[in-house]
Amino acid sequence: MKTKKKIMICLLCCLLISTPARPATVAAIPILEIVKAVAKKVIKAIDLRIQKLQNKTIWLQNAQKKIENVLSKLKLDEISDWTQKQKELYKNYYEELAKVKSIITYYQRIKDISEKQVRLVDEYERAWNLFQKDAHFKASELDYMQSVYSGILDESLKNIDQIFLVLDSFTTQMSDAKRLEIINAAADQIDANYDDLTLFNRQNILLSLQRAKTEHDVKSVKQFYGIP
Repeated sequence: MKTKKKIMICLLCCLLISTPARPATVAAIPILEIVKAVAKKVIKAIDLRIQKLQNKTIWLQNAQKKIENVLSKLKLDEISDWTQKQKELYKNYYEELAKVKSIITYYQRIKDISEKQVRLVDEYERAWNLFQKDAHFKASELDYMQSVYSGILDESLKNIDQIFLVLDSFTTQMSDAKRLEIINAAADQIDANYDDLTLFNRQNILLSLQRAKTEHDVKSVKQFYGIP
């Protein structure tokens, strides 16, 4: 990924963190829409990279089969002699194939993380829009909700910077172990952020149900939030 994209995300994070508390009826949608758009572009770019790598994998696998076919036609003593002579020439095929398969695995993990980032933003927008329309909540309570959401979202946005770090690592000398460490950390973090968000949403819905005074009101709240 280009450096300017990383800078843009960092600026977005700083803006979200430093922006004064908004009125309870205003959501941080514009910033999050940009973040979601960037995450979707990452997903699209990764899909293209995976497609190219899969094509390369097919080519390398075909080359590997040709080598194996040649070996199968040789006698045992010829195999030993041929293998020794061609070792340097053909070993790159096997090494490159293993490398490509490894990169595809990394890209798929990154795509999964980015997709969950998008789902997290979507879930926040959906729930926040509903809570603002729920008469069971006071303005001060909505302010508190927004502060909690901001904290969760601030943490989740850090994953995008980690994703760019991993993507850039394919053009640097980062070890596979370090790359995997960053990916796993980002995956664990976005999982935790998503779980925190959904748990907080459930708690707020439960509170609204508890404040419903009549059976009809309870039924209306369940219908409003899509609860069976």
